[in-house]
Amino acid sequence: MASMDSRRVGDVSGAGGSFQPYLDSLRQELQQKDPTFVSVVVALLAVLLTLVFWRFVWSRKSSQRAVLFVGLCDSGKTLLFVRLLTGHYRDTQTSITDSSAVYKVNNNRGNSLTLIDLPGHESLRLQFLDRFKSSARAVVFVVDSAAFQREVKDVAEFLYQVLIDSMGLKNTPSFLIACNKQDSAMAKSAKLIQQRLEEELNTLRVTRSAAPSSLDSPSSVPAQLGKKGKEFEFSQLPLKVEFLECSAKGGRGEGGSADIQDLEKWLAKIA
Repeated sequence: MASMDSRRVGDVSGAGGSFQPYLDSLRQELQQKDPTFVSVVVALLAVLLTLVFWRFVWSRKSSQRAVLFVGLCDSGKTLLFVRLLTGHYRDTQTSITDSSAVYKVNNNRGNSLTLIDLPGHESLRLQFLDRFKSSARAVVFVVDSAAFQREVKDVAEFLYQVLIDSMGLKNTPSFLIACNKQDSAMAKSAKLIQQRLEEELNTLRVTRSAAPSSLDSPSSVPAQLGKKGKEFEFSQLPLKVEFLECSAKGGRGEGGSADIQDLEKWLAKIA
């Protein structure tokens, strides 16, 4: 990504360089007539080139409007995706491809984001993450709070890889761990899930010992999560990881409304 950015900036500079002989000739001709006028023209050209450059930089930033929904199979991320877009319940099934749609954020600025639901199957999820990571403004990692106790190791392994990949990106995305299915009596709280994940990630960073990312070159990813010699905590990461509780299904079953207000507020905040 860095090399691509440098090439593009180089293109902008190169475009200006191609006009340099013409500008020099024009300046020499005008200097013979009115040096003050030449100074004004040069100043205006400098302002114009600056505006072109900043427009290029801003377009790069504004193009990152995607929010990636990732997680294990059956974590409920697809139903969250549907609820955010339609407000309605819909039966979902495991997908082998991505789904995307524009989501209008509920804030005063009227911004919009592109929500992208990525497959959760183990053989596909990193492949699709690789495809969409460059456009990611944020990552929503969805956890099945009801099945968390038996899935904690699988959740931690996938989360480890997603965090490593996110930290390796030039523009680090906002990161949310959505503790879904809070309507279940077996659901674990966000606080407990955070504590257990910190324990598992602490073990993983020792056993995996800086495994190279599949999405970036080994030289571009950090050696490990957290700080050496200390028990792992999410607060040690260079990106802010937030937790919240939600329920795509809702407490009243399929006909009821979802409990996703906190998720909607978070999306409005990062838009």
